[in-house]
Amino acid sequence: MKTNNHNKQIEAIILAGGRDFGRCALASHFPTALWPVLGKPVLGRLLEHLSEQGVEHATICSNGDASVLQESIGDTKSIKVNYLNESLPLGTAGCIREACNSDEKGLLLVLQAGIVSLPNIDELVRLHKKGKAVMTVVFEPKPKDDDLNTPVSEIYICEPEVVEFISKQGYCDIKEGLIPAMIRAGKDIYSAELTNSVNNFRDRTGYLHTIANYLANNNVTVDFPYRKYNGSKSIIIANSAEIDPTAKIYGPAVIMENAKIAGETVIFGPAVIGQNVTIGENTLIENGVLWDNCHIGKNCEINSCIIDYNAVIPHNKIVENQAVIQRQKPIIEVLKNKINQLCAITKPLTKKINTILPEWSKPSQSRIYGLQGLAGLILLCLFIWSYWPEFTNLWKIWLRSDEYSSGLLVPFIVVYILWSRRHKIAKCSIQPSVWGLFAFIAAQGFRVLGTFYMYGSAERLSIIISLASLTLLLFGWKVLKKVSTVLLFLCLMLPLPRSVHAAIMLPLQQFATTSAVFCLEMLGYAVIREGNIINLNGTSVAVAEACNGLRMITAFFVIIGLVVMLVERQWWEKIIVMASSLPIAILCNTLRLTVTAIAFTMLTGKDMEKFFHDFGGYLMMPLAIGLVILELWLLMKLTTVPEEKQQQIIISKSTSQIN
Repeated sequence: MKTNNHNKQIEAIILAGGRDFGRCALASHFPTALWPVLGKPVLGRLLEHLSEQGVEHATICSNGDASVLQESIGDTKSIKVNYLNESLPLGTAGCIREACNSDEKGLLLVLQAGIVSLPNIDELVRLHKKGKAVMTVVFEPKPKDDDLNTPVSEIYICEPEVVEFISKQGYCDIKEGLIPAMIRAGKDIYSAELTNSVNNFRDRTGYLHTIANYLANNNVTVDFPYRKYNGSKSIIIANSAEIDPTAKIYGPAVIMENAKIAGETVIFGPAVIGQNVTIGENTLIENGVLWDNCHIGKNCEINSCIIDYNAVIPHNKIVENQAVIQRQKPIIEVLKNKINQLCAITKPLTKKINTILPEWSKPSQSRIYGLQGLAGLILLCLFIWSYWPEFTNLWKIWLRSDEYSSGLLVPFIVVYILWSRRHKIAKCSIQPSVWGLFAFIAAQGFRVLGTFYMYGSAERLSIIISLASLTLLLFGWKVLKKVSTVLLFLCLMLPLPRSVHAAIMLPLQQFATTSAVFCLEMLGYAVIREGNIINLNGTSVAVAEACNGLRMITAFFVIIGLVVMLVERQWWEKIIVMASSLPIAILCNTLRLTVTAIAFTMLTGKDMEKFFHDFGGYLMMPLAIGLVILELWLLMKLTTVPEEKQQQIIISKSTSQIN
């Protein structure tokens, strides 16, 4: 697509909103900005379309879901994205106020996150300039029925001066607050009408209507190899999908990768069948969107519904005009199914063992240890199998998030520590405790609650609790006590809960800016601070959210935790050293920001600035290790009692003569 260079000056402000508590069950369960359109979140598609049309900067405003959106969308190399997490609802105009840079000279393009078909931005800019107004409100095409009002497309093009008419703080809406304020001030507001719908949605009904419109235009693009169904242009079927010959499909419809549709099934479009979806025999699907990995039983009727990820519809069910949300299976049922499958796999091996069991007529300690080892191996396999979704989620967080990427090292460090302590652990007597079983059940209950209430941090924390309970169950209290510090160290691989992360990000960023300004002023520099931007000798240095020090804090906790686990010191000394990781991380981050700000006034070129910025971060690691070594040396000098010198009495035998 041919882009206009002027679009590089446009700042896109995307209104992602928050959870729709109560009105739409699925929107309360899962942010609408992440609802998929042919397998890709609608927000991700919108960012791609903005980038294709030359927009380089975008700010996503959400009410409490910024970390979820960022984790789901991932890195966007083609467009720079800033996530604005509102602690309190700000309103649509309030989001513009918070997202807009006071020095911004380009146009503001305000969009709803649920837009599927982004119009041509060059044409929107042309219409805006034609109207010669401060704001242009973009309307959908006029409905065929003249009695119906033309809806707003939720697209606004604004000059930067609109911020002057938004209240300085609190809640402010565009339609009810900003536009009336502009009219009272005598400012012009222009209206423009689109030729094609932008396909915007906010709830289940709007989503189904949007998908229907999108499929009806016959210009659908997909990212997988596909084939046509009986020569129909409106039906797209992935090559890896399995369709029974007796199944009937009437378009428009898209059947995605690895979907399985059984015999006598009828699908009436518009419909989208996601990846790995299975549909049982003699089932009717009409005007529905089935998200990935869901399962529909036999003899079911699905009409005007959205089926959530991993949701299950039992046999002989009729579901109409609703969103079916995935529910977690009871943990007992999950364990039962996996144990049965594991028993089927190990059945041949069990038979061979039974043939040699009579030779083991006398019980021995090695046999007991062997059975315990086998039980431990089976439970370990079940544990990994059961927690595989959480492990894959952790892997994605480690790869995508700079703040928690150090967690990737923790499991390898734990393996090394256990190996180095293997002789000490082997000396502990093995006395399995039944309390471990109750602890494991409690851990799984904690996990289910986390899944039901969508607390991902609770699900991940249950991994550590389950490991501790299994250790107690198989080996007893003495072994658990021996490895307790290792289990605590494992907690460093887990990201902070979203609420905690959101609560500390802004204060850390502000403190990093304040401390850097303080150090620069102490060095004699004239510094002007504007929010999180430091103006130093005419050079503006922005302290971004990524520079708030959380990345250093998490990395230093892992490094210092490893040092504490390896050194032979008193327990209270180790606590002091571990607690010092926080001030050391903050100190190193302040030093890095101070040196970087000074360097930016001397260096020229983005490549040099980026190199120095990254090099400064790497240099802080050896500095932190040096500070820890110094701290250990000081503790040794302060706490070591000097050896007392004992008097040495030398007795000599002498002979005397008596005359």
